[in-house]
Amino acid sequence: MPRSWMIYEPAEDSELLLEAALKEVRGGDEVIEIGAGSGFVAEKLKDKCRFLLTTDISPYAAKELRRKGLDVIRTDIAKGIRKKFSLVLFNPPYLELEDNLKKGDWLDVAIDGGKGGVEVIERFLDSLRDIMDAKGRAILIASSYNEPRIYTLLEEKGFRYEIIAERKLFFEKLYAIRIWIE
Repeated sequence: MPRSWMIYEPAEDSELLLEAALKEVRGGDEVIEIGAGSGFVAEKLKDKCRFLLTTDISPYAAKELRRKGLDVIRTDIAKGIRKKFSLVLFNPPYLELEDNLKKGDWLDVAIDGGKGGVEVIERFLDSLRDIMDAKGRAILIASSYNEPRIYTLLEEKGFRYEIIAERKLFFEKLYAIRIWIE
């Protein structure tokens, strides 16, 4: 049994990704969910598309995804994956974890987005053209804490984008951002 306390538990951001993905997914889509964690989103999408692959950097998450019958590759974002997907999903760590809160475990990796909460998002955007087909689209979850840097990054990297769903929490606003290449 995997150490479930080492896997990011589904929360409001996971629910927002699921809501946006269910509206976006098509039967012919080949989908990759990056950082799939517990499999909360992937489990509900696997029968709604042609093919679904999950990735996670955590060995505990990868084991849990396999246990749930999902195709999984243990990797950082999508490193080493040579396939292109029509739909790319990512609920990244988007907050900067303060040093005094870091425990040095896999859960830190799941929740620490690096400086300004955008370092992991930037690495994802740097790899997106390698895994998203030319007419594909991605859904990225971001926080109001990432504003305005997230939009600057998207524009600097030549992506088109629109906010397709949002969720207001008492301390922040979460966004589901659809991204595509013009």
